[in-house]
Amino acid sequence: MTHDTYGRLLMIRRAHAPGEGLWSIPGGRVEAGESDAVAVARELLEETGLTVSIGRLVGTVTRPAPSGLYEIHDYECHVVAGVAVPGDDAAEVAWIDLATFTTLERTNLLTEGLAPTLRDWDVLPRA
Repeated sequence: MTHDTYGRLLMIRRAHAPGEGLWSIPGGRVEAGESDAVAVARELLEETGLTVSIGRLVGTVTRPAPSGLYEIHDYECHVVAGVAVPGDDAAEVAWIDLATFTTLERTNLLTEGLAPTLRDWDVLPRA
């Protein structure tokens, strides 16, 4: 997950299932032979147009999938280059402040379980 200098959280609105139309943090599948760091950097570039450096592991969560479970590892990231634009799996990309995040949560526009997980990890938008 990526915060800007104002404390806003980088989020995408999903363009495809699962969660089409809902807001989430960018990410995706680790391909064969990739490390988590390489996969995170690739997915962020593909979905947001941003080049990032990968920091610490923030947390791990397991979510249901059509054929079992997904284990999701979320890392702290820092933007090193680029301009945020929606990419292959994103309908929109935005830097989300706490008021907007709260509105998205209240109107059920966040992916399932995202808000409580980010709260537990203490990584909600800070602005």
